[in-house]
Amino acid sequence: MNVLKQGRTILMVALISSLRGIAEEPWQSSWIGVAETEYGKSPTANQWSCYRKTVHLDAVPRKALARVAVDSKYWLWVNGKLVVFEGGLNRGPAPGAGYYDTVDLAPYLQSGENSLAILAWYWGNGGRNSVDSGAGGLLLEADLGDRQLVSDKSWKVRQHPAYGNTSGDRPSYLYGGHNIGFDARKDIPDWIMPGANDTDWEDAEEKGVPPCLPWGPLEARPIPLWKDSGLRSYANDSALPGEGGGDPITAELPHAAMISPYLEVDAPAGLTIDIRTDRFRVQGGPGGGGNNFYNSHHTEYITREGRQAFESLDWLYGENVIYTIPTGVKIRSLKYRETGYDCEFHGSFECDDPILNALWLKARRTLYICMRDNYMDCPDRERGQWIGDVSSQVLQTFYCLGRRSDRLSLKCINDFIRWRNGDVLRGNIPGAHPSELPSQSLHAISDHGILLPYYLHTGDLAPIRAAYPAIISYLKLWKTGEDGLVQARRGNWHWFDHLDHQDKTVMENCWYYAALKAALQIADLIGASGEKEWLKGRIAALEAAFDAAFWKPDGYRAECTDERANALAVVFGLAGEDKYPVIRKILTSQAYCTPYMEAYVLEALFMMGHADDAFERMKRRYAEMVDAGTTTLWEDFSGVGTRNHAWSGAPLSLMCKYGAGVAPVTPGYETYHVLPQMGPLKHIKTTVPSVKGDIGVELQNAANTFTMNLTSPADTTAIIGIPKRDDVSIASIKANGQTVWENGKPRADIDGLDFKEDAEHYIMFTVQPGNWRVDASLSKPD
Repeated sequence: MNVLKQGRTILMVALISSLRGIAEEPWQSSWIGVAETEYGKSPTANQWSCYRKTVHLDAVPRKALARVAVDSKYWLWVNGKLVVFEGGLNRGPAPGAGYYDTVDLAPYLQSGENSLAILAWYWGNGGRNSVDSGAGGLLLEADLGDRQLVSDKSWKVRQHPAYGNTSGDRPSYLYGGHNIGFDARKDIPDWIMPGANDTDWEDAEEKGVPPCLPWGPLEARPIPLWKDSGLRSYANDSALPGEGGGDPITAELPHAAMISPYLEVDAPAGLTIDIRTDRFRVQGGPGGGGNNFYNSHHTEYITREGRQAFESLDWLYGENVIYTIPTGVKIRSLKYRETGYDCEFHGSFECDDPILNALWLKARRTLYICMRDNYMDCPDRERGQWIGDVSSQVLQTFYCLGRRSDRLSLKCINDFIRWRNGDVLRGNIPGAHPSELPSQSLHAISDHGILLPYYLHTGDLAPIRAAYPAIISYLKLWKTGEDGLVQARRGNWHWFDHLDHQDKTVMENCWYYAALKAALQIADLIGASGEKEWLKGRIAALEAAFDAAFWKPDGYRAECTDERANALAVVFGLAGEDKYPVIRKILTSQAYCTPYMEAYVLEALFMMGHADDAFERMKRRYAEMVDAGTTTLWEDFSGVGTRNHAWSGAPLSLMCKYGAGVAPVTPGYETYHVLPQMGPLKHIKTTVPSVKGDIGVELQNAANTFTMNLTSPADTTAIIGIPKRDDVSIASIKANGQTVWENGKPRADIDGLDFKEDAEHYIMFTVQPGNWRVDASLSKPD
């Protein structure tokens, strides 16, 4: 990026930050580094730099908050103790900008001399998950109570001589970072420890005070530092050999994970140990990409003489770690460190079908492995934040993870809006080559995307309000014909799904219609009236034209009768109920789509009231993935592509939202419903980790009875529905032992429960917080 362009970017980011209400504390410290990273000179890619500073304290402060920034990653020790394992967040709150971490050093400080040591890794490349600033460097500023600690020329620095490139297999260009080569013969012993001799190190060179080039403006890291398991033994630790023999050694992880591998060995000098995972070689995606293969990262460690320990700091993804250790090496220990996004597995689902239980658990594991610096499509091939994939991921978090996960969803919304190019909302962001996939951008705007579901589940309107102008500007880029139908927008990739038999014309109209309706809903929420008539006009025109243009006796069709297109017509409300029988036949007979669009086929079946069909199709299509000996879900049902792809996890949210029936009705779960569609299932038990607290639901569906146990958190109102069945009628209903429905009509209300309505599919009540047991007696009609 040239200086003029980057200067304009700094001004733009500063303006955006002011509009968002961000007031970052001015920096007193300078970016520092070795002389080779001076801006304007050719930077050294894959550069590992060691920084040291000794500071004297008369007393230890209660808090000692440090702001730390690098490009790209860092590890921090204070007085020889590890404080941060892999700090630094992939650049890009906006083009040309970066992040800083906030770390409390106080627990690690002592009266007297204190030693700080930082290892910084500058990638010097970009990819679908990262953007290169153009230079490595360190920025640190800490309030130590009676003094400020700043990064300046008083720090000592040197490039770490042991780190370098590897021989053999080169990594893919698709995401940032490098293989790790480490020659232990060149290591710097104990350089992180207090008292280490750094007298022959260089004085750090000051590069400038933020927002100087090339690093630009900095914003506070919006997500937590990583969860860190510490070093752990492998699942098959007792079966691992005690000596190397040149053959691969498979060390088994308990589940798919993001890990840093570790070894402790006795060895002669100069032998090479190769470390990689079973996901090192990754296949391209379905629809032609399956003919291509990509390398993930791996590590090559060259031994020194004697006893030695080494942890490879770059995180790898896999279910097994493969060590290739030469003859002559005695293995003392092989371990791993699991790191990941810092949130809890908080939420559950179980039923009487073991296939569905296994599918839910694999979906949760798949989701979690695709969360780190950003939401990822996959952790092995790309690590890119494709906004359509994220639209599935965000909804899943609300049913299976703790609410710290919401911070990553909020970051994603920020990325989506602030990485737009003019009025164009782009799809794979942030990254070195962001591009527009129009269908995915519409997906993100829709009520099944990242914006409205986030608001509905959290109650946080602020990001939706901030996004509205960008949404309107983007929707106005689309042209419509005289008939009111949308004209194709190619973008950078006119993509709707992989594989064949796609009706892109119908799908594009469905996605645009859904985005228009979502924009109108947002306008109502924030009181923005200026564009409402334009939105209503386009919605009405498309509604009037849709059936006339596309409905045929065999379903909606412009190019072919496609399950995806027909499912979207149901989900977004373009298909009337009179169309449901024909559409049901399509959705129960076709199986062309990938898991990305399978979500909408399954949801359409639930929405049409065919839970039996939805569960049957879910089990049939996911059967091979469930039976496979992996703990995650694949990119495609065929097995082509990655073995951990987050767009495959939609059954997780569908089981909770429709099977158990739990979903918010008003923002932030002030009102929610429990309207189960159990289909063939006899038992469901779920916990939904809402922003109001855990919602616990247990359902029993027997021949003559239906029971619902509900634990409803404070400050909520729950709408519960006793489902009607075709084969029986509801004779009576008791709530906490008192009869509230009998002989086809409600009885007197009881404290905390009120009759709501006798609807087509449910007898419904509203209930206040607390524990409820609702029993329905069922009888066969005379």
